[in-house]
Amino acid sequence: MSNGTPNNLKPMPEQIAYANVLFIGAWTGIVLMIITYIIYLGGILPPHVDLPLITQHWDKGVDEFLEITHSPHGWGWLTLLSKGDFINFIGVVLLALLTIICYLLLIVGYKKRRDWTYFAIAILEVAVLSLAASGLLGAGGH
Repeated sequence: MSNGTPNNLKPMPEQIAYANVLFIGAWTGIVLMIITYIIYLGGILPPHVDLPLITQHWDKGVDEFLEITHSPHGWGWLTLLSKGDFINFIGVVLLALLTIICYLLLIVGYKKRRDWTYFAIAILEVAVLSLAASGLLGAGGH
């Protein structure tokens, strides 16, 4: 009986890279959210929507709230990154994009190994996640 791990049970180098990117990316996203929250709380950047206006209207539906606060739909928040209440989206978006970034690493490995089934699944996964995040279908991305 062998003490070592059989070769077919060892992770591919791309799977190790996936895990490392996920680990570093998750902690980076969390740290970014903490830093940007401190920026928001400290008033270092002015908010787009003042806190009293938020509490006054937080019983409204999303569409009505966005209209009252003159906040953008979908990816329009990118134009408000100079505002304290929108800068925290950077960390959230990083966390959301990590799956796509990590799948791209797997795609490279599957292509090298000519594992066309997993290669196709990973390509489709990236395509579906990207399409969903884009907001082009009217559901998501906002």
